[in-house]
Amino acid sequence: MPKFVELDAHVTLAQQLADEDGPVILINSFSVAPEEADALLAAWTRDAAIMKAQPGFISTQLHRGIAGSSAFLNQAVWESTAHFRAAFGQKAFRDALANYPASTVATPHLFRKVGVPSICVA
Repeated sequence: MPKFVELDAHVTLAQQLADEDGPVILINSFSVAPEEADALLAAWTRDAAIMKAQPGFISTQLHRGIAGSSAFLNQAVWESTAHFRAAFGQKAFRDALANYPASTVATPHLFRKVGVPSICVA
């Protein structure tokens, strides 16, 4: 089971899950002992298959640090916080967390696009 660490010391993931607007982007960073990187990838792959089957799931992309890094970053897009909250609470997903290596530290947080004139759109 991963150790969960909050990204924002002022707003927890649990507080974010109470939000009802949509769409949202989950950013979840993972760190793991180098020798357990393959096990993390296998566990994440199983989790992604569970989440992909849930209502409101749009897409996901896993990234891995370069040069032998054992840091990973997942970006997943959901139609709404409510959809993500329902998927996150699924028994199959919660049970699958046991498949992560013991050294795994996960830092999930929900985001929305921010529009910045002449740079990026919301």
